Amino acid sequence: MAKATGKKAAAPKKAAAKKAAPPKKAAAKKAAAKVAPKKAPAKKAAAKKTAAPAKKVAMKKIAPVKKAAPVSDETMLQTLFLDSLKDIYYAEKSGVKALPKLAKAATSEQLRGAFEQHSQQTNGQVQRLEQVFEILGKKAQGKKCEAIEGLIREADSMIKDTKKGSMTRDVALIMASQKMEHYEIASYGSLATLAAQMGESQVKELLGQTLQEEKDTDMLLTQIAESNINQEAEAEGGESEVSGEQSEGKDEKLDAEAGDDGNTED
Repeated sequence: MAKATGKKAAAPKKAAAKKAAPPKKAAAKKAAAKVAPKKAPAKKAAAKKTAAPAKKVAMKKIAPVKKAAPVSDETMLQTLFLDSLKDIYYAEKSGVKALPKLAKAATSEQLRGAFEQHSQQTNGQVQRLEQVFEILGKKAQGKKCEAIEGLIREADSMIKDTKKGSMTRDVALIMASQKMEHYEIASYGSLATLAAQMGESQVKELLGQTLQEEKDTDMLLTQIAESNINQEAEAEGGESEVSGEQSEGKDEKLDAEAGDDGNTED
C-alpha cells in the first residue's frame, strides 16, 4: 500500500509543470512587439505636407562698369596750347574762303589786290600750322572758332549795309578785315610766347613768321585806308550818287562756317 501511494503523488507535479510553461511562439511574438520600434511615417508623404512653395528670387540688376577715361600725359598748359592751335587753324581755313569774297566786294583796285595777296599768304599760313601739328605729333584738326565766325558774319553784314561800288564799302571792308587780323595777331602772339615757354623753339619760329605776316597785313590795310579811301568815302553823298559797273550784280555772301572742312573737333 505504501508504494502505490508514492506513485500517485508524483504524477500531479508533472502536469503542473506542463501547464505553467507558456508556449514558446506566443512569448516570442510578445517580446518582439515590445522591442520593435514604431514605423516612421513615409518620407514622401511628409515632404508633400511640409514643403513650402519655392519663392522666386529677384535678381538685382548690376550696373555696367564705366571705363576709366584715358589718362593724358599733357599738362594743362599743353592742353590749352593745343586747343588754341586748333582754334587758329579753323580761323585761317575760314580766311582762305572769306578773303576772295572780300576781294570781289572791294571797290578800290588797291584794296582788292591786298585781299588777293593775303589770300595766297593765308594758304601758306595754313600749311605752316600743319607743320606745327606734325612737330608736336598731333593730327592737324580745327576746333570751331566762335570769334572768327562772329567777325565773318559782321563783315557780311557790313557788305549788305554799304553800297556796292562805293568807297564807303571799302572802308567797311578794311574795318572788318582788321578786326580779323587783330584776332589773329593776338592768337599768334600768345601761341609763340607759350611755345617758347614749353621749349618748342621750332614751333615758336614758325608761329613767329605768321605773326609778322599778320602785322604787316594790318599795317598795309591802314596805309590803304589813309592814302585815299577814307577821304573819298567822306566826300561821297547818298547811295543814289554812287554809280558804275561795280554797283551792278549781287554781292557774294561770306560763309561764317568756312573753316569747317569736316575735320573739325566738336
